[in-house]
Amino acid sequence: MTQTRHVPAYWRLIPGVVASACLATFVSTAAAELAGHNQTGGVTVDSTIEPYVSQNGLSGKLSIAGSDTMRPLLTKLAAQFMVLHPSTQIAVEGVGSGAAVREFQLGISYQRRGDKVRGRGTGGSNTVELLASSRRLTEDEIQGFESNHGHRPLEVPVAMDAVAIYVQKDNPVQQLTMQQVDAIFGKDRKRGHAPVTHWGQIGVPGSLASEPIHLFGRDKRSGTRDFFKHVALKDGELNDTLIEQPGSASEIIAIAQDPQAIGYAGEGFQISAVRTVPIAPDSGQPAVLPSREAVISGAYPLGRELYLYVKKNPTGELDGVLREFLSFVNSRQGQETVARAGYYPLTGTQIARNRQELKLAKTGLAGIPAAGETDLRLAEQGRR
Repeated sequence: MTQTRHVPAYWRLIPGVVASACLATFVSTAAAELAGHNQTGGVTVDSTIEPYVSQNGLSGKLSIAGSDTMRPLLTKLAAQFMVLHPSTQIAVEGVGSGAAVREFQLGISYQRRGDKVRGRGTGGSNTVELLASSRRLTEDEIQGFESNHGHRPLEVPVAMDAVAIYVQKDNPVQQLTMQQVDAIFGKDRKRGHAPVTHWGQIGVPGSLASEPIHLFGRDKRSGTRDFFKHVALKDGELNDTLIEQPGSASEIIAIAQDPQAIGYAGEGFQISAVRTVPIAPDSGQPAVLPSREAVISGAYPLGRELYLYVKKNPTGELDGVLREFLSFVNSRQGQETVARAGYYPLTGTQIARNRQELKLAKTGLAGIPAAGETDLRLAEQGRR
């Protein structure tokens, strides 16, 4: 279905040249805010997490492909790592979790393919050793990787995040329940709520009450889209009127321009022209904004972990740059970088589990267990 972009009424009232200039200024300002969205407001990193000990003389290349949501995070992690290891190069490709799964399964990188052939502009290696995903891989996707590489990938959570519901900053909606979220965005409404198409149906007063809700979201390449459908819509389909955006930043800018807009995106993409709406897991329960504490406790219903999936070498171990980068991510300095990038750092317990997995990877034992497979190693870690 072809979607027509909604144009806010106030833009139609301004002469063309002036409107274009105003819009350009607005978009430029919003883009600058998004580029600097890494101010975290003092998120504390668990003091039990061990510091990173830099290895001298490390060199080599690494390519990471996947989540658009995770691209700002991984860009900062890669930059900090390369400061510590000047002879390394890490390329980060934010093509979307879903789009990058195929690359990871095959072990190749389609991004900048011509540059790779000509030997310029790459930064990373010619294969995708790390897949960045804002959702867990499905068993079919894992088996697709295993059929090509002979082993199951190693799953490493690297940060926590939340999918937020965004509206334009002056929208007076106070809060939403998960049933209302499903009724607004979902075609199937599996949570049992009547369809919601106008703002007045969720208690918004005044002139906005009679106005239709304009829906925005991510395109089919996005892991955030898959996560939102799975958790918020209970695997239902998105409403046909939803306008898909190729990236989180473009979606937030679109919402900021439209007083009737609502959309979902990673919590880190916050600018002054939009605000996030508190969400309640159910009717009668408190509605909360996304935060690290609310995600850890489960009080915020759209919290999630962000993952790196790891390709090992033919011996079943991790290569030098790959191993060291994962060690850095799972260190105090790495998690401080996570916080500075505007995401939620992992707990000390989560990092300890990751470190144990990475130790086992040195022996070729680590990897995602097959579905239904008894895994005593993980049971001993208390992960079940």
